[in-house]
Amino acid sequence: MKAIILPKHGSTELFRTEEVPKPKIKSGHVLIQVAASSVNPVDFKIRQGLIPIGPELPGILHGDMSGTVVEVGEGVEGFTEGDEVYGCIGGFKNLPGVLADFALADARLLARKPKNLSMIEAAALPLVTITAWNALVERAKVSQGQRVLVHAAAGGVGHVALQLAKAAGAEVHVTASSENKISLGKKLGAEVGINYRKETVEEYLAAHTDGEGYDIVFDTVGTTRLDDSFQAAKIGGTVVSIAARSTHDLSNVHIRGLTLHVVFMLLPLVRNIGRENHGIILRQAAQLIEAGKLRPHLHTEVFPFERVGDAHALLESGETLGKIVLSNS
Repeated sequence: MKAIILPKHGSTELFRTEEVPKPKIKSGHVLIQVAASSVNPVDFKIRQGLIPIGPELPGILHGDMSGTVVEVGEGVEGFTEGDEVYGCIGGFKNLPGVLADFALADARLLARKPKNLSMIEAAALPLVTITAWNALVERAKVSQGQRVLVHAAAGGVGHVALQLAKAAGAEVHVTASSENKISLGKKLGAEVGINYRKETVEEYLAAHTDGEGYDIVFDTVGTTRLDDSFQAAKIGGTVVSIAARSTHDLSNVHIRGLTLHVVFMLLPLVRNIGRENHGIILRQAAQLIEAGKLRPHLHTEVFPFERVGDAHALLESGETLGKIVLSNS
């Protein structure tokens, strides 16, 4: 089969197309003919060698995919040959990625593709949806009537998170770095958009919460944005972060009596603990998608697998609006 191989960590120009053996089916797994994948920041960080959770190189990258089941292993229930599925299934330690004609997947990580999405659209969702679900639904337990602040509304995780909060009945406010990104946040359901480059935390709390703060603040950026989140949460509120790899003063957490959660979506993949929860989340998300309450926002250009280097370079540039998707056509 054809696969896109990364021979060593480094630049976007290192990717190359090779013929490699087709994966063999094994117990608890399904073999998938891959239709599409998408690019997440973790993918280019693995390519660069910045985080030590990637597959052994030379190897195949990327975890997000959509495709069709072509073979079902022993012990697998709930999937049959011909099922269209989506999930985040590999591209990490001991789990080869999906930039290939076929990929072997632990069936626990999968769900049937939402009926109202194309393969391209479905491939954009798994990692960011599971991350946002872990944060807002499982950890923060977002609910009807709460006021929620989502940072980086136009980002992959952020644009899904704001829709999940809306689906739960919350009032959603978002931050972004430009009017264009704020406009996308409002298009996806946010009541209030805040340009964090133009308004301080004190200013937007006064303008939009009468100085009280937010029930839930979701930080998808880290560094100083996590400090802003501690300041933006109301007394007794909840902060959830997916980017807490830095040093912070927790004084605001203490004096406000905040609850702080940190989410690392990849743990079930790299540690093989609780993988079945990923499939459960994707099945629940599919129900929201089919009900019209959640949808992906895609970058205008879809790249072929052979141009994965260009897709990585574009995401690294920070000039995109929407998830970047690759098609295996």
